[in-house]
Amino acid sequence: MRPRWRHVPMSSPPNQKPLDERLHEAAKRAEEELRRFVNYLDTDVVPEVRRNSSTALRAAAARLQKLAEQLDDAKKPGSGPAPPSGS
Repeated sequence: MRPRWRHVPMSSPPNQKPLDERLHEAAKRAEEELRRFVNYLDTDVVPEVRRNSSTALRAAAARLQKLAEQLDDAKKPGSGPAPPSGS
C-alpha cells in the first residue's frame, strides 16, 4: 500500500521569505510596539495617575483631619458619649 501523500521538503514558496527572517521581522515589530507603549505610559498615563493620586491623598487627608477632630472632641471633659435613650 502506498502512502496518500508524498514527502515534500520544508522549503518556502518562491514569493515567501524564510521562516527565520519572518520571525526576526515580527520580533522587531513587537519591540517597536513595546517601545511605543512604554512611551505612552511615561508621557500620558503616569502623569495622570500622579495628578489623580495627589487629589486622592488630599481628600483622604481631609477625612483623616475630620476624624482626628472627632476623636479630640470625644476626649474633652463633659463630651462623652450620649447616654442611651430608651426605657
